Amino acid sequence: MKKFLLIFALTFVLVGCSFGMMENTPTQKVEDYLSKYQRLDKSVMDDLDVTLQAEDTLDDDDREDYKEFMKKHYQDLEYEIKDETIDGDNATVIAEVTVRNYTDAVSKADIYKKSNEDAFNDESGDYDPSLFSSYRLEELKKVTDTATYTITFTLIKQNDKWVLNQLSDEDLNKINGLYAG
Repeated sequence: MKKFLLIFALTFVLVGCSFGMMENTPTQKVEDYLSKYQRLDKSVMDDLDVTLQAEDTLDDDDREDYKEFMKKHYQDLEYEIKDETIDGDNATVIAEVTVRNYTDAVSKADIYKKSNEDAFNDESGDYDPSLFSSYRLEELKKVTDTATYTITFTLIKQNDKWVLNQLSDEDLNKINGLYAG
């Protein structure tokens, strides 16, 4: 019985250590990062709140509407890890993300605005940016087309743990469906 318990305990320790090592891979760090969007992690939602608060063309109702819209977008994000390369304390992970493609809708809304400026005037005849923001949001909600983008994530090992480097604005636009490259 003691042999069995000793073998069981050793197996548990070895398996536990293996799982711990598997969680500390560049691929796992990227998967953790992307799944935060899908799970609507607090850090993702906090970043979205900061972005929406900075957008002065949205009123409170539109901010909330936009937040709900983006939550659905993030939950629908799909990704596939394509490659991982480790070179000492540096690593790259290549992933493909598939998201709704809002680029054309934003462009078309901007073109519409230029040709129909009066449509976004308030009752006194002055341009009201919140009217255009509401219009653009409604156009974004109609988008069903998706796009698949490749993102190369870079990581560095610090204190025996892989740390994801900050993504570029271009890569963040890919995740948000606004990449116009």
